[in-house]
Amino acid sequence: MTTCKNCNAEVNFNYCPACGKPSNLKRIDRHYIMHEIEHVLHLERGILYSVRELLVSPGRSVRHFITEDRSRLVKPVIFIIITSLVYSLLNHFFHIEDEYVEFNENQKTTTGLLFNWVQGHYGYANIIMGIFIAFWAKVFFRKYHYNLFEILILLCFVMGMGMLFMAVFAVIEGVAHLNVMSIAGYLVVIYSSWAIGQFFDGKKAGNYMKAFASYILGMLSFLLLIVAAGSLIDAVIRH
Repeated sequence: MTTCKNCNAEVNFNYCPACGKPSNLKRIDRHYIMHEIEHVLHLERGILYSVRELLVSPGRSVRHFITEDRSRLVKPVIFIIITSLVYSLLNHFFHIEDEYVEFNENQKTTTGLLFNWVQGHYGYANIIMGIFIAFWAKVFFRKYHYNLFEILILLCFVMGMGMLFMAVFAVIEGVAHLNVMSIAGYLVVIYSSWAIGQFFDGKKAGNYMKAFASYILGMLSFLLLIVAAGSLIDAVIRH
């Protein structure tokens, strides 16, 4: 009999009966690392499975995840972090974004610095923009009684897929030297509008228009916030 190092309870088995911690930790080796990677990626119902489901029926898949079975898809926060990381790595490798996202100014301002951060960290900025899109989706689809956090889960999956679309087109442009990133931008807007509209009620055509409006207004709100915050900071500094 041993004593649990976590809660000091007496342990007769492989796991503590009080807190569930293992009585003996295994050494960290190759098998441990592989197990951790499989756990994070949730490979039995992992990234590839989730991407397939989100390509075929994104709205229905996310709705099913929220209301019925949360083991079908990768956890939403992990999904958007991984997809944003994939896009960011490919973007920096091929230097694609420098050609399409550019903010020039004669005099350095805080607004310019903020836009430069967005340019250099588009994957993370996209996550923040998802919050604004979720707010507008809540406004347009308030009769469906989904709370803001449930809509944020939807946006994690939608924005994550958007990052994958951008990543695929970044590879195409970087390898084939074809100017296709602008096409990726349109595709992301179309996909996002389709996914959001399908989530609430795909049988109503008007929902896709509301979804499109939510996406555009969310993006504009994010950009306006950057301009307002930058202008306010510059005004405070000048005085």
